Amino acid sequence: MFPGGGGADMQQLLQQAQKMQQDLAAAQEELAGTPVQGSAGGGLVKATVTGAGELKSLEIDPKAVDPEDTETLADLVVAAIRDANNAAQALAQAKLGPLAQSLGGGGGIPGLPF
Repeated sequence: MFPGGGGADMQQLLQQAQKMQQDLAAAQEELAGTPVQGSAGGGLVKATVTGAGELKSLEIDPKAVDPEDTETLADLVVAAIRDANNAAQALAQAKLGPLAQSLGGGGGIPGLPF
């Protein structure tokens, strides 16, 4: 039992926790549907990921394709995806960070990308 034992206090805490959990789920759902773009090589390669980090599309400008140098193209693809994922992480931090703090801090909450 909690000091001051009011059952109403416990009920209020449970309601607040449930609302925060619903807010967190809604924010995660919004992130999953939000496209975020990254690029490399001055826009020669563009990657689009969801705010949750799922790769959705990859665009490669024909100028970036050199059959004699596929390593550079591979590096550009990796860089574009990394850029998009960094943008997705920043978006997730902006959307989920305040919710995680209200739930008692980040690190220990499953499903959060930070």
